Amino acid sequence: MKNAASDDYALPLEVRLRGASARQARLRHGGRCGFTLLEVLIALVIFVLAAVVLGGAYLNVLISYQIAARGNGAAQDIAFVRQQLMTQTDLQTAENGGEITTADGHSIKWTATIEPTNTTDLFTVVLTTIASTTALDQAQTATQTFMLLRPTWSQAADHTALRQAATARILKMQGKQQ
Repeated sequence: MKNAASDDYALPLEVRLRGASARQARLRHGGRCGFTLLEVLIALVIFVLAAVVLGGAYLNVLISYQIAARGNGAAQDIAFVRQQLMTQTDLQTAENGGEITTADGHSIKWTATIEPTNTTDLFTVVLTTIASTTALDQAQTATQTFMLLRPTWSQAADHTALRQAATARILKMQGKQQ
């Protein structure tokens, strides 16, 4: 009968060395292959830290989406109020403003300060909106200033006076009138 040790010498040297090191490793660990308790605990700590970091990043993304959605809603509400202002046919009614309720339940009160400029049919408009969702919430105020050309409330008498003033300035610059 052949000896197991004599069979090892029949194999090439590289294979014999590799087999010997594997046998030695098994003997060192008492014949068991596996992880120690300390290795498992360290792996669990690393996993928990990674999960906490990734969970925090995910929550930040969700909060950012929510804030962006709220901002877009407010911008749409103000754009709707601007449209309401431009549909007014009377200057006094446009300056007094009004109140609207949006589809998502917000109540928006608005007023406007409208001043004519030196250019015919061009007005400077300061639009102030006050938005609130319920009586308990703090109202959010937004102010926009913009120029409005040829609104429905411009008066023909104002046109004539502005045109005459512009004609006088042009003639004065040309030297035809003093």
